Amino acid sequence: MKNIRNFCIIAHIDHGKSTLADRLLEFTGSVSEREKKDQLLDDMDLERERGITIKSHAIKMDYHYNEMLYSLNLIDTPGHVDFSYEVSRSIAACEGALLIVDAAQSIQAQTISNLYLALENDLEIIPVLNKIDLPSANPEEVTDDIINLIGCKKEDVIAASAKTGEGIENILKTIIEKVPPPRGEINEPLQALIFDSVFNPFRGIETYFKVINGRIKKGDKIKFMATKKSYNADEIGFLKLIKQPKNEVLTGDVGYLITGIKDAKEVKVGDTITLEDNISSKAIEGFEEVKPMVFAGIYPVDTDEYEELRSSMEKLQLNDASLVFIPESSAALGFGFRCGFLGMLHLEIIQQRLEREFNMTVITTVPNVSYHAYTKKNPSQKLLVNNPSDLPDPSIIDRVEEPFIKATIITKSEFIGNVMNLCIEKRGVITNQSYLTTERVELSFNLPLAEIVFDFYDRLKTVSKGYASFDYSPIGMKASKLVKVDILLNSNPVDALSALIHADNAYTIGKKICEKLRALIPRQQFDIPIQAAIGAKIISRETIKAVRKDVTAKCYGGDITRKRKLLENQKKGKKKMRQIGRVEIPQEAFMAVLKLSE
Repeated sequence: MKNIRNFCIIAHIDHGKSTLADRLLEFTGSVSEREKKDQLLDDMDLERERGITIKSHAIKMDYHYNEMLYSLNLIDTPGHVDFSYEVSRSIAACEGALLIVDAAQSIQAQTISNLYLALENDLEIIPVLNKIDLPSANPEEVTDDIINLIGCKKEDVIAASAKTGEGIENILKTIIEKVPPPRGEINEPLQALIFDSVFNPFRGIETYFKVINGRIKKGDKIKFMATKKSYNADEIGFLKLIKQPKNEVLTGDVGYLITGIKDAKEVKVGDTITLEDNISSKAIEGFEEVKPMVFAGIYPVDTDEYEELRSSMEKLQLNDASLVFIPESSAALGFGFRCGFLGMLHLEIIQQRLEREFNMTVITTVPNVSYHAYTKKNPSQKLLVNNPSDLPDPSIIDRVEEPFIKATIITKSEFIGNVMNLCIEKRGVITNQSYLTTERVELSFNLPLAEIVFDFYDRLKTVSKGYASFDYSPIGMKASKLVKVDILLNSNPVDALSALIHADNAYTIGKKICEKLRALIPRQQFDIPIQAAIGAKIISRETIKAVRKDVTAKCYGGDITRKRKLLENQKKGKKKMRQIGRVEIPQEAFMAVLKLSE
C-alpha cells in the first residue's frame, strides 16, 4: 500500500486539465506511440470539440522512482458546475489533488469551489501553474494569487506547460513525495467507494471503485449498500488504457468491477460495495441521490418517431444515470418526455447526443425548475411542481416555494457594476464582496435558480467581456410570489409555452413572448390573436394580421352594395376559418422564448 498514490486533477474549464493528463500518461509510458492522441481520456466527440470533460475517467500509471515501482491512480474529474456531485465522489476516492491554474487567466470560480471540496476531504494540495509557455502568461502575479489562496510557499508552486511537457517530471516527483499513501485495513470487512460507472454494450455496467478497507476477489458475492442488491463479481481488475483483469484488488487500490448489471439505475455513484457474507457495519459517508435541478420537455419533431425517441433516451440513460424522464403529452407538440437534468449544460449535451448518436431531431420546451406548492386546505403538505401545468388553481394556493442558490462570481474589478446590475435584475441579493487581488473581485449572491436557467451565463459573459467565471451551489427553498403565465394562440392555450414567473416580471415577460411569437409565426388566412394570461386575466396581446385577398378587384363601378356583399361573404369565410383553423408553431418559436433579452 505504501507505493500507491491516488490523486485527482481539479481546475476551472479550459485550464489544461486533459492536456496535463495526456502528458502524465506519456511520461509514465502508460500509452504507446500508436495510442497517443490529444485528450486521450475524453471518449466522446462532444468532449473533444468543446474541450470539456463531461464524464470522469480513471487510469492507473506505473512509474519507477528511486529504484522503486509506484502505482499512480489518476481519477480525472469533470470541470463543469453541473457535475459537482461526481467531482465530490472522485475527490473522496483520492488522497491528493493537483490544483491547476492557468498562468494567463489566474484563479477562477470553479478552481475555488473544487479546492474547498478537496480541503473538506483533507487532500494534499499540489499547486501547478500551467501554460507558462503562453505569450500572455503572467507567472509572477498568478503565483502570488495561488500563495494567497492556499497559503503555500513560493517554491511549492510547480511551473509547468502541459503543451510542451515542461515540469511534468517535477509534478510526478512531487506526487510521490507529498501525497500520502492510502489509509485502510486489509483485514477489515470490505468497504469500496463507487465513484463512477460506464455502460459497455456487451458486458453491462462497468463499476469503478476504490477499496477503502478489506479486499475484493474475483467470484466474490458482493452487496451494494444503498440499493441493498447482491451480485457476483464476474470480473475485477485495474484501469489501464486497456482494462487489466486481476484475481483480487486490495486496500487503497482503484479498480473496475463487472457483474452483468444491465440497468444504470442499480449502480449509484457514492454507494458502498461490501461482501454478502461479511457485511461492513457502516457505509462510506457522503452518498446522495443525484437530484435533477432543471426540467424541460423533449418532443420528436415528427410524432411518428415517439417510440424511436423513447429507445434513444433509454440507451442514453444507460450511459448517464442522472438523466430522468417520464412520458407526457402536449396539445401543441403531441407525445414526448418530461426530462430532469443536472443543469443547463447537461440539457444541451443530452440534446446534442440525441441528434448525433441517434439522428433524432427534437424540440426542447422552455426549461424550468422544480417548485413546491402548498394549498390553503393543507398548508403543511407540499406538492412537487415540475411542470407549470401541475400548479394547482391560484385560488386554493397558500404559497409557492422556489429553489435558491448561492452564486459565486469572480471578475475584474472594472466590471463589478455590470455584474451587480445583472444579478439584481435577476432578483439576486448580494451577500459578500471580497478582493482577491487589486484587479480581481469575488462576489457572492443569493439568486433564484429559475433566473439563471435561461440566459444568465451568456449575459454574464457579455457584461464582463468574457472575464467573469461563475459557480453555484443550492441553498434550499424560499417562498416567492410566483404566477403561471399562459400563452394563448387563437384563444387556445399552448401548454408548452407556459411558464412560472415572478409576479413583478410577469407583464414584461408576457409582452416580450407575444412580440417574439408575432414575428416568428407565419401569417394565415385569418387574424390570429396571441395573448399572455394569468388565470382568466389577459395581460398582453399581439395580433398577426390575415393575408387578405382583394375580393372587390373585379367590381368596376356599379352600386356599392355589390362590393359590400363580397366583403360580407369574405368576412363570414374568415370567421368560419378561424373557428376550425389550427396554427402550427415553428420550432424556432420555442427556442426564441429562451432568448428574450436579445
